[in-house]
Amino acid sequence: MKIGLFAPLRNPHHTPDYIRALGRLAEERDFHSLWLGEHVVLFDEYESSYPYAEDGKIGLAGDSGLIEAFTALAFVAAETRKLRLGTGICLVPQRNPVYTAKETASLDYLSDGRLDFGVGVGWLAEEFEALGVPFARRGARCREYLEVIKRLWCDEISAHEGEFYTLPACRQYPKPVQRPHPPIYFGGESEVALRRVADIGDGWHGFNLTPEATVDCLARLDGLLGDRGRGRDTVDITVSPYLHPADGEAMKRYAEAGVDQLVVMVLTRTTDQLERQLDLLAQTLVRPAAGL
Repeated sequence: MKIGLFAPLRNPHHTPDYIRALGRLAEERDFHSLWLGEHVVLFDEYESSYPYAEDGKIGLAGDSGLIEAFTALAFVAAETRKLRLGTGICLVPQRNPVYTAKETASLDYLSDGRLDFGVGVGWLAEEFEALGVPFARRGARCREYLEVIKRLWCDEISAHEGEFYTLPACRQYPKPVQRPHPPIYFGGESEVALRRVADIGDGWHGFNLTPEATVDCLARLDGLLGDRGRGRDTVDITVSPYLHPADGEAMKRYAEAGVDQLVVMVLTRTTDQLERQLDLLAQTLVRPAAGL
């Protein structure tokens, strides 16, 4: 089993020095990956419900926003050589797909092929409104935008005609290093999210799951994959416990459930705290995971 890190990088706590240290220390301790989340704006008041908290609130103050994920991952890429760089999760349907293709391909190029492209459809309707994008039918929009992105990644001359986007024949470079393209991981635990994985996903990124909940999700995913003539071996299974325990015993249970990569959260504010936490995680998870 591989062990990755999920780090909600926020200003003003997470300085350039902290982010440099995060990449360097993670790589030195043999963590497999670093995943960063995305919210371009946050709100003091909102009606949308965050799906991973009982009170429906995300737990980020409006005056402490997330650092833009692709910028931060490119920053980390310059400090590392083998650490995988993941978006957990990129909110594809609220973004322009041509710019997203450009950002992802550039990151994969600059990191020498280390991007894991985690995507999702989003939950914060107010964020879509701020961006001038309809919240309704965001799942269908996500699928079509990904098709546009893949055309720009893979084709010498790219074009697309669809319900949500028209791309005239054009050229975009650089292309990603990874072929045919960076792996696409879908986030989400609902039936429709798992269906996206089974239809067009290279991986699944489950979030806020216990080992028992993971077993249930994977049983449902197996059924959907089988309906499409696919097996579990065609999908990389990544799970983040989020606030659930992620000690050595829990890690073994995730491995038994069929998880390929466990992504644990890092919540520290200083580089000293970060180094101590990564040392502990390396001792309790990374080294034992090598034998699973």
